[in-house]
Amino acid sequence: MAVKIRLTRIGEKKVPLYRIVVADASTPRDGRAIDTIGHYNPNTDPGTVDIDVEAAKKWLGNGAQPTTVVKKLFKQAGIK
Repeated sequence: MAVKIRLTRIGEKKVPLYRIVVADASTPRDGRAIDTIGHYNPNTDPGTVDIDVEAAKKWLGNGAQPTTVVKKLFKQAGIK
């Protein structure tokens, strides 16, 4: 079972908001998530990123692979 840290879209039409979730790689984008570790709002200038650093480090330590966009968000938040 491959576990990914990725974005799930929430919000309204043309007003995207995203949750940063830990999910099985085979589930759909907006499907069932194992854990929610943060939020991302690209509508503000600059985009607002709110991540639970402890949970993110725990999942990365357990072998979860972040997507490229989530890697950039982690870098913004100062998570290695």
